[in-house]
Amino acid sequence: MPSLIEAVTESLNGPALEQITQSLGADSQTTSAAIQAALPMLISALAHNAGQPGGAESLAGALQRDHDGGIFNDLTGFLGGSAPSMGAGILGHIFGQRTEQVGSVLGAQTGLDAGRMLQLLQMLAPLVMGALGKTHREGGLDAGGLAAILGGERQQVEQSAPSMAGILGSLLDGNRDGSALDDVARIGGDLLGGFFKKGS
Repeated sequence: MPSLIEAVTESLNGPALEQITQSLGADSQTTSAAIQAALPMLISALAHNAGQPGGAESLAGALQRDHDGGIFNDLTGFLGGSAPSMGAGILGHIFGQRTEQVGSVLGAQTGLDAGRMLQLLQMLAPLVMGALGKTHREGGLDAGGLAAILGGERQQVEQSAPSMAGILGSLLDGNRDGSALDDVARIGGDLLGGFFKKGS
């Protein structure tokens, strides 16, 4: 079974990738690099949240209500319609008040400004939830199984990009003072090099 990153990436071949590129006003290479950086961050953050008390149960409930994977049946239509508004809500749940920081950090490493990176994250977040919802539904997973799937995905990310673990924690811990931005600036080569060489 493909990983969540692989499932979403495969869905973004062809027209969907072109549509995202045009929406961002970027070139296809920059868009692809930004997607490759954003997906591990989104999935690792979901895994972080699922590991908190009650987090997996809350996520399972959200998947059952709103994310069954049906968006992939008409992906270009979804991207051109409700993706940004739905994605903004999902990002609020995933990153909370750190959403803009994440956009700034990833944008600085991929050639997109913070605003366009946030726009991309808003388009990708529902796709990640849709892929996770499909896995959840087809696998008949309970909250524990869901947390295990996400934990495995995060472990794969961290093995390929070791700096991700500490940086993600810095971004998501509410008692941090924002210094994570300085640390994250040092992992661009790690994210865009080590983790994605195998997929290039």
